[in-house]
Amino acid sequence: MTAPTRILLLAHGSSDPRWCQTFEALAAPTLRTLPEARVAYMELAEPSLEAEVEKAAAEGVTHIKVVPLFLAVGRHLRKDVPAMLEDYRERFHVEVELLPPIGEDPRLGEALKDIVSDTLKA
Repeated sequence: MTAPTRILLLAHGSSDPRWCQTFEALAAPTLRTLPEARVAYMELAEPSLEAEVEKAAAEGVTHIKVVPLFLAVGRHLRKDVPAMLEDYRERFHVEVELLPPIGEDPRLGEALKDIVSDTLKA
């Protein structure tokens, strides 16, 4: 039997609840399909990344994969998030893996093309 894994869909976060609702709607199909997936926010919104990592560890999860809902790697993904994850590894004794942002996946570009093409047809 493999060790439990948690998937955290990481969004930046905002104090505007409408912003968060957009990301929660984007994440909804994944959350419905993968019961081990959760949404977490880097800052300015709840649940925080820290709270979700702590909760996962308390539930016996040993491996966490963080999927950044970012278009590209900037300062947050180069410095801030890795530093946060290193802290969580030490404090919560879990393996945390930072995956590439979704913007680096070529399928997102194809989805964007389809959306723009559909708007031109309307």
